[in-house]
Amino acid sequence: MVLGAGVVGVTTAYALARRGLKVAIVDRAEGPARGTSYSNGAQLSYAYTDALGSPAMLKKLPMLVLGGDPSFRIQATIDPAFFQWGLRFLRNCTGERFSRNTRAGLALALESRLAMHALTERHPFDFGHAAPGKMHLFYDHSAFRAAGEVMELKRRHGAVQAALTAEEAIAIEPALATATGIAGVIYSPQDEVGDPFRFASGLLDILIRDYGVEARFGCHVDRLEIDRGTARISDATGATIIGKKLAVCLGIAAPRWLRKAGVRVPVWPMKGYSFTARCGDAAPRVSITDTARKVVFCPLAGRMRVAGLAELGVWDPSLHHQPLRALVRMARTSLPQAAAYDALESEWAGLRPMSPSSLPIISRPRPELLLNIGHGMLGWTFAMGAAERAASLIHHQD
Repeated sequence: MVLGAGVVGVTTAYALARRGLKVAIVDRAEGPARGTSYSNGAQLSYAYTDALGSPAMLKKLPMLVLGGDPSFRIQATIDPAFFQWGLRFLRNCTGERFSRNTRAGLALALESRLAMHALTERHPFDFGHAAPGKMHLFYDHSAFRAAGEVMELKRRHGAVQAALTAEEAIAIEPALATATGIAGVIYSPQDEVGDPFRFASGLLDILIRDYGVEARFGCHVDRLEIDRGTARISDATGATIIGKKLAVCLGIAAPRWLRKAGVRVPVWPMKGYSFTARCGDAAPRVSITDTARKVVFCPLAGRMRVAGLAELGVWDPSLHHQPLRALVRMARTSLPQAAAYDALESEWAGLRPMSPSSLPIISRPRPELLLNIGHGMLGWTFAMGAAERAASLIHHQD
C-alpha cells in the first residue's frame, strides 16, 4: 500500500509495480497531486541541489527570525518538535555538512533525471515536459562568487553548469534585458520543466492500465496498525485495507501518521506560493530563479508559472492574498514583462516538507514500513530517484 498520491506517491507506486509487486495507492483527496504537488514551481532542478543549511544561512538566521527578509520568514513556536528540528538544522549549517548534503542531493537528482528519461521513453505521455535549461540570477558580486564555488563543487560530481556574465546570459535569454543590476548568472543548460499535476495524473492512468495498480481516493484514513508481516489502514467508516507493507509518502502529514506506528521523523513545513498566467511580452524561454527575491519563473506549456516565498513553520496550507500579492510584486520587479501579472489564471499555496539536511528520508524503520518523505523544496526534482531508492529497499532486503 502506498499512502499519498502526490508526485512522490505515484512515482513510488510506479517503482514498486514495475518490480512486479501488487500495489494499491490511497489518498484522502479526490484525485492525485491535490496538495503540495498540485501547482508548485514545476522546475526539475537537476543541477541545483544546494542544501538550505549552510554557514551563510546561519549568519542570516537572526534577521529571518526577526522578519527582516520579505521572501523568507521563520515562525518560531514553543513546540518541542520545532526546537528538535531546529537543532538538527543548525548542525547541518557547517561548511562540511553543506558540502556533503549538496553532493548527496546532486547524486539523487542525477538519478532522478535518468529515471525520468527511462520512464518517458517507456511510457510517453504529455505533462509539458521540456528541457529549456535554467538560470540563477545574482545581484550581489560576493553572492555570485560564493555560488561559483558551489558550482565548481557540483561540476566535479557530475553537474553541467557554467558561470556567465550578464551580457552572456542575455545572449542566451534575451528576456533578461528587462532585468537590471545583474552581477552574474549560473547557467544549468540541461535542467528541465514539467507540470507535476499533469505528471501525477498521467502516470496514475498508466499504473492502473498497464500495471494493475488499484487507486482509492477520498479515503480519510484515521487508523494505522502494523503487526508482523501485515499493515492495516482503516477509514472513519471502518473500511480496512490490508497489505504486507505500507509505503508512507505523505509529505508534511507524515510525522502525525508515523507517530501511530511509534516512529518519529524530523520533518517541518515550509509554506510557498505560486501563480500561473499568460506569458508576457518578454517572457523567458529559459527557467529563471531570482536569488535575491527568491522568485522562480518557469515557462510551462505556453504559460508562465511563478513561485516563491518561504515560510518555515507555517502549518496552514490556505491561500492568503497578502503573501500572494507580495509574490506578484516581487516577480513584476524582477522581470516586469515575464507574465500577464494583472490577469492571473490560477493561484496556489502549499506546504513543502523539510528535513534538517534538505535530503529526503528514505528508510525502513520496520519491516512492514517504508518511508519516502521530507523532500523539501526539491520534491518534484527528487521524486523519480527517491522512488527508485525506496523500491530498492523492498526489492533487495526481502
